[in-house]
Amino acid sequence: MPEKIIICIVEDNADLREGMNMMVQLSKSYQLGGSYSNAEEALREIPAIKPTAVLMDINLPGMSGIQCVNALKTLIPSTFFMMCTVYDDSDTIFDSLKAGAIGYILKTEGPQKIMEALEDMIAGGSPMSSSIARKVVASFAKMGKDNVLIESLSDREKMVLDELAKGLIGKEVADELNISWGTVRKHVQNIYKKLHVNT
Repeated sequence: MPEKIIICIVEDNADLREGMNMMVQLSKSYQLGGSYSNAEEALREIPAIKPTAVLMDINLPGMSGIQCVNALKTLIPSTFFMMCTVYDDSDTIFDSLKAGAIGYILKTEGPQKIMEALEDMIAGGSPMSSSIARKVVASFAKMGKDNVLIESLSDREKMVLDELAKGLIGKEVADELNISWGTVRKHVQNIYKKLHVNT
């Protein structure tokens, strides 16, 4: 039997944290490594657990989720971090990406979407809610065509981002552009890498 994938959760809302714990525990593929109500506790405990992935809230008491990801990323670089938040303003999105988050999903998407995004991230994707993709596209648009970041994206990457911004999810983007899902995933990863490097 394959080893279970270990997930940790950092969320200060007790009801929401309980719900997320349950989502992970009910999954056949995942095992709950730990669940924390603040960044300080997560920072103390998570490095020893070395989870495959961490679902991280941004607005935590004390240290923020972004600061926590930044600190954890240096201690456990191979762990995947997905922001699970109510914030969709551009600064927060880009700060999260710079800190090392690979995925960014809104809590309002609901449990099923969050689990799908988690699965996608662990499989090598970089999931983001469509409203987040729209913000990224809008930020690019504001930068103007001559911006270094825009220029660093290939035509295909720009097309993928445009489709994501329309609200399509990975597999739908693949159908729309007549490419494989794996190719879409690779493009999104490249877009993220370029964001990390350039922002």
